[in-house]
Amino acid sequence: MNILLTNDDGIFAEGINVLYKALKRIASVDVVAPDTERSAVGHAITLSDPLRVRKVTRNGSFFGYATTGTPADCVKLAISAILKKKPDIVVSGINLGPNVGYSVLYSGTVSGASEGAIIGIPSFAISLATFEKPDYRFAAGFARRLVKQIMDNNTMPAGTLLNVNIPAIDSKRIKGVKIVKQTKTAIKERFDKREDPRKRTYYWLTGEVVESDGDNDADIEAIRKRYISITPIKCDMTDYGFMEELKKWSFE
Repeated sequence: MNILLTNDDGIFAEGINVLYKALKRIASVDVVAPDTERSAVGHAITLSDPLRVRKVTRNGSFFGYATTGTPADCVKLAISAILKKKPDIVVSGINLGPNVGYSVLYSGTVSGASEGAIIGIPSFAISLATFEKPDYRFAAGFARRLVKQIMDNNTMPAGTLLNVNIPAIDSKRIKGVKIVKQTKTAIKERFDKREDPRKRTYYWLTGEVVESDGDNDADIEAIRKRYISITPIKCDMTDYGFMEELKKWSFE
């Protein structure tokens, strides 16, 4: 089994390092990831600049390839130009911070997995729901188990990926796994207005994940209740229900 591993926190992030070690126990793993953090770049790809690639070592051993591109670039480049063999599965993560609700539209982590799904490879994104003092070991172990489940069941629909969020608590306190939908709540954003030393105004985007809306079948609530959340996401964003209504409109 061959696994392609990417992320949006950058190739030197601890999350991808721990995940690499866990997956190496069950498969051949190739790492192609951004050379620096590319968080919240969404599904951007690079068209107007060349993509540069360099080999990266960690602890004296070859680890993978760092690119100047986005997570989606990394997956495209890996499959089309770098790897000799098409991977059996694409794994993106482990992200520092949750990817829930509408944040999946901005997430580079999710986009790394969705690029794999678009190409037709079973893929998932995995995130640890914290921004402080991360311990990735349990999340990496769960990713290894999920890889086995995906390969054993062999039922992932084309164009669908899995978005996984792990509660950042002691593993003994995690109640289990819930298959849930995206919550409809969004990140509560604000722009801090600041002034640089030359008296020029600038704005810095900040925000936080809003409290759960109480929907027991949604990702935020599952994490809040100490469950691992898994959400199947389709790359096809067509609203088929509204298509029929839209056909009734007059465009004369």
